[in-house]
Amino acid sequence: MAEMIPGDLHVSNDVLADVVGNAAMECYGVVGMTAPNAADGIAKILPASRLRRGVTVTQTPEGVRVDLYIVVEYGIPVSTVTRNLTDAVRFALTEYTRIPLADIEVHVQGIKVK
Repeated sequence: MAEMIPGDLHVSNDVLADVVGNAAMECYGVVGMTAPNAADGIAKILPASRLRRGVTVTQTPEGVRVDLYIVVEYGIPVSTVTRNLTDAVRFALTEYTRIPLADIEVHVQGIKVK
């Protein structure tokens, strides 16, 4: 847009979680998202309609803090997957929402063998 529109824009945490979940699922090596509270110790992959449950978004004074709970594919280096994932999430949040980002934490909950 060429002209500025006065006012404030408020984006809900659920919308941010959707943006993050979709960016995460496009990353190579990420098989799925899991719920952050795996009570029984077994990571269950969430269906695509519930990706938001695998993402926790918290507002801080420095910006948004994002926690991702993922399952990675066997045979792909976890460090490479997490680096690509944080880059994709950082890009999606800064490019699409223009929200300041404080921190991204990736929690690998499991590894899936094909």
